Order: sequence, then C-alpha cells, then structure tokens
Amino acid sequence: MKYKKPVSVLAVIHTAALDVLLLERARHPGFWQSVTGSQEDDEPLLETARREVREETGIEAAAADFIDWQMVNRYQIFAEWRHRYAPGITENIEHVFSLCLPERCSIALAPDEHLAYRWLPWQEAAAACFSWSNRDAILELPRRLAASAGAG
Repeated sequence: MKYKKPVSVLAVIHTAALDVLLLERARHPGFWQSVTGSQEDDEPLLETARREVREETGIEAAAADFIDWQMVNRYQIFAEWRHRYAPGITENIEHVFSLCLPERCSIALAPDEHLAYRWLPWQEAAAACFSWSNRDAILELPRRLAASAGAG
C-alpha cells in the first residue's frame, strides 16, 4: 500500500468580489471545504495546488494565477483517516494557496470526492467550513486581496 504524504495544500478559490467556492465532501455530507489534497512524491506544492484544483473542479489555471500565501498550518489528522498514512503519522502540514477567478463559474466535480458545490460570500463561506484552517484562510481573504491590489 502506498501511504499518503502528511503534506497537503489548501486552495481557496474566489472571485474579486470575494465569493468563495466550497465543495461538499462525498464521504461526509454536510462538510464543506475549499479544494484540498496531498502532495504526491516530490511534486512542487504549486503543482499540487494546480493538480488538485483541476481534479476536484475541472478548472485549468496557470501556475501564475495562484498565490502562495507562504502560510503553513499543522493539524491532527482525524483518526478515521489515519489508515491512509504510514503508521505513527498523526499530523498533517498544510500549505495555503489562493486562486482568484474573474467570476463564479460552473464546476466539474469529482463524484468520488464531492457531492455538490456552491459559491458563497466570504463571510458565509468561512462560517460553512468544518475546518478551522479553511475558515481562517477565508477570513484572511479581504486583507490578502487588498494587499495584492496595493502591490500591483
């Protein structure tokens, strides 16, 4: 069995108007989240984010469209998912990225991973997330967007 690496990405997809895309987990109906996924082998983290966005939403985005927040979260892996990792692995390291789209778009879900999607204003999206790290990243979006607009 090939174990998952305890290194992942969180890719918050949003519009300039701060509408945020959330996906409902297939194995946990009612659990909403942004795109997440584990790094494969020695794949660069930006490529992990691009691959996961493509696999989970059908969105083909260029590497230059992603912003690497240089933010890392460490959290306990839920006990029910630890069998996917090597024995003794209990923590995951998550790297945060964002992807700004011009407007809301239709999503091609990966049915084995997600049941539904919805676009919500950022405050509602943050409140709907089951993950604290996902919630905190969405709450950070307005500041990040303002900072990147000021830098441009």
